[in-house]
Amino acid sequence: MPMAVARVTSLACAPRQAQHRRRHSLAPPCASGAVEVRVCTNRTCARQGGREVLAALAGLAPPAVDVASCGCLGRCGAGPNVAASVPGSAAVFGHVGTAARGAQLLEHLLGPAEFDAALGLTALATREKAEAALEKGNADEAEALLTEVIGFNACGGLHLVYMSRSKARLEIGDIPGALGDAEEAIRIAPRFPQVKVIMLTHFASHWSGIDCCHSLEDPTVHMNGFWNFLMITSGLMRTNY
Repeated sequence: MPMAVARVTSLACAPRQAQHRRRHSLAPPCASGAVEVRVCTNRTCARQGGREVLAALAGLAPPAVDVASCGCLGRCGAGPNVAASVPGSAAVFGHVGTAARGAQLLEHLLGPAEFDAALGLTALATREKAEAALEKGNADEAEALLTEVIGFNACGGLHLVYMSRSKARLEIGDIPGALGDAEEAIRIAPRFPQVKVIMLTHFASHWSGIDCCHSLEDPTVHMNGFWNFLMITSGLMRTNY
């Protein structure tokens, strides 16, 4: 059953003044043929949850969908907060205030055969639960939940799932598993260099903590941590898909 998208209008039907603003506020387009979604995170929209909407759409979207922030799409806080373009179709503008509405938008843009809104929301909720467990120090629980998410076979946000599981495996001490998940995250989403940056930062932070605690007490732990960090770093830097 088709999902309705709140207050969606085509660019061709928008007022001339609004068209002018939108043309300058949208971020530069990505590779030709890609689906683009832009979310306003300007002051008023940000206060109304624009950044949370951006994070939800980024976590739900498949790799082929380019999700990014932008400026005002009209009257900030009183108009559409999301713009989307699909190759061969008119641009659409609408208001998205929740993750559920964001999932409906993606299903509307891609079609139910390409994106299952209900499955995407389940995967997103489970990943967020796993990341909360990881923040509390429950790395084993987090890894199990993230492995469950991968088993859902949802098409969106999978690079974020592997990135989070890599962190969990690093905390557990599964170095090969952590590296493998980091490489998989980059393979799935090569257009997102921040994945590599985040992983390298996390690995560096992890081993610097080990070094601070053990470098004077146990030189062996210090050297093992150092060589493990070099292995991870060189492995990720060689990853070029």
